Amino acid sequence: MSVSLQVLYPVKDGTQFNHDYYTATHIPLVGEHMGEHIQSTSISKGIAGGPDVPAGFYMVATMIFAGMDNLQAALEVAGPVLADIPNFTNSEPQMLIGEVIG
Repeated sequence: MSVSLQVLYPVKDGTQFNHDYYTATHIPLVGEHMGEHIQSTSISKGIAGGPDVPAGFYMVATMIFAGMDNLQAALEVAGPVLADIPNFTNSEPQMLIGEVIG
């Protein structure tokens, strides 16, 4: 059973997000440390929360893993990735682990 890990960076008053750093530095860091365990990745930059509604998230990263063992292995080596977060945002990331059903 495939599982997903989504990392969501919410927009809140007083927060900032450096999209250039995230794209140029953070995403390659994810690949370097966690990439061998990831099946696929999708990154979405928030542009709206609906018609005439501002985006509620700066960014949403979705990583798909073959199974929970692969996700666990990726999380075990994610230390440098997690340590890098303050370099591009002061938003508190939210995580969602899910079963891929479609």
